[in-house]
Amino acid sequence: MLQEMTKTKNRVKIAPSRRAFLVINTVLLILLAVVCMIPFFNLLATSLSSNEAVDAGAVGLIPVGFTLNAYKVLVTKVAFFRAFGYSVLRVILGTAISMAVITLGAYPLSKNAHAFRGRIFYAAFFILTMFFSGGLVPTYIIISKLRLNNTIFALVLPTAMNAWNMVLLVNFFRQVPKDLEESAKIEGAGHYRILLQIILPVSLPALATVILFTAIQHWNAWFDGTIYMQPDKMPLQSYIYTMINEATSLRQSLTNDPNQAELLATIPPKTLESAQIFIAILPIIPIYPFAQKFFIKGLVLGSVKE
Repeated sequence: MLQEMTKTKNRVKIAPSRRAFLVINTVLLILLAVVCMIPFFNLLATSLSSNEAVDAGAVGLIPVGFTLNAYKVLVTKVAFFRAFGYSVLRVILGTAISMAVITLGAYPLSKNAHAFRGRIFYAAFFILTMFFSGGLVPTYIIISKLRLNNTIFALVLPTAMNAWNMVLLVNFFRQVPKDLEESAKIEGAGHYRILLQIILPVSLPALATVILFTAIQHWNAWFDGTIYMQPDKMPLQSYIYTMINEATSLRQSLTNDPNQAELLATIPPKTLESAQIFIAILPIIPIYPFAQKFFIKGLVLGSVKE
């Protein structure tokens, strides 16, 4: 009896207005999530439907004329899996290089002006890149002069430094207690040791957030792959974009020519395109549930200034 009375006293009473807000907010978020998921369900249904149903526009959220032919074709397409492998390589290598560059840039900028005299100049220099860039033509000329065309480094080096992600780490590093650094310096630790053994271990939420941003950026990138890479070395997104673009152009040019029916039949159908797009987005989706707690905490703590 005493325990039940104690539990009753310790219960927090929620005001009716607060309860109404929670209910309305929950309903709206669920509806928003459903609206965001509708295109994915339609894409999956299209990839599992027959070509006739897709061409007739009869596919909604449920497959019509269920078939796995599109996925059976993908299993035999060497070009698709080769492009998939290049995308995985780009994500791993690009994320590793970006994290090294961003971390080494954020650590000195997290110090005050007395500890790092050139801090204001370098901070302004990096922030300027958030609003202005050299442009496509100068960037292409530099990549060509360095002979990086058709190499993986043409995709990962130009985007290695992201000023936005660096600012996020700078704000997080500033919240690390200064006593920890001072104690390490008294013990004779240098800057690299302080960064690796003190700053980074306590900054896992921010690091997870930046890694997630960087990995998604590399996985979804397609434009640079179409410019710098040959067809046999294109990453997955560039490969899918090129395939769909070429198929659309061919369909438009052959639609009014009845003699080109055989060539039109060889163009990848909508179900195959949908299957490739759906497979392309699958690897990145499972990352969110595992990184969600770090993602939210990193955004909140990284935005607070002392």
